[in-house]
Amino acid sequence: MTEAGQRYFERVVAILSYVEEAEAEATDARTKPRGKLRIHATLSFGQHYMPPVIAEYHLQFPDVATELVLAQRMPDIVEERYDICVAVTRQLPDSSMIANRIGTTHVVLCASPEYLAQRGVPAGIEDLRQHTCLHLTLPDVPAGRWPLEGPEGIVVHEFEQPPFQVNSAEALQGAIAAAMGIGPLPVAVALPGLRAGTLRQVLPDHRLSGNQIYAIFASRHYVDAKIRSLVELLKEAVPLALKRDDLEVRMLSEKDGINR
Repeated sequence: MTEAGQRYFERVVAILSYVEEAEAEATDARTKPRGKLRIHATLSFGQHYMPPVIAEYHLQFPDVATELVLAQRMPDIVEERYDICVAVTRQLPDSSMIANRIGTTHVVLCASPEYLAQRGVPAGIEDLRQHTCLHLTLPDVPAGRWPLEGPEGIVVHEFEQPPFQVNSAEALQGAIAAAMGIGPLPVAVALPGLRAGTLRQVLPDHRLSGNQIYAIFASRHYVDAKIRSLVELLKEAVPLALKRDDLEVRMLSEKDGINR
């Protein structure tokens, strides 16, 4: 073999070695969760429901490091290099993404005992016209419009420019607790105040139309094990947590009705 031939042979051997290593890593990634998992989640849902899921995930898959980013907006998953986005939304984003439905969130109307003592307790949707309605600003929810689901189906309550609106459910909870008015809160955000008695549910037979929860990730030839395993855990854990919280809200509302 010539000197040039020897150098060529050594380069080819090295390249083949890299190819074999890459194929092994890809195969391993399909079967064993490992590496870093970068997760984006909608703000309130992510704050209340994702930490327990991630804690369980780490127990099952200790070779995976996770990063959780919370925001109201929907990210560009590919451009911003997220592995998965857990989104609470009325409309799915770009259809080129793969979306797995996880569950449905519920939103309830709440007010403080002080506010209700001053302004009275609404007995029906029409009574809301006599009250101060606060707004939770979300990307796909128009201001001044509450589609309320109840025994009579969906009835839309519309109101003028609200005196206060905010894009954080936790901040809105603070405004409601401060007797500013009646406002919509996700069940997980409302629960601590309902338990403590600093909030009361208004029109407990009605809820705002629920949003869907999706696990969204980029379309690929294969989904690696760390994404697939998280989606499976979300499908298992989140519906149970939502059902548990929903049942507690109903029980607290019934108890509150007895104590009025």
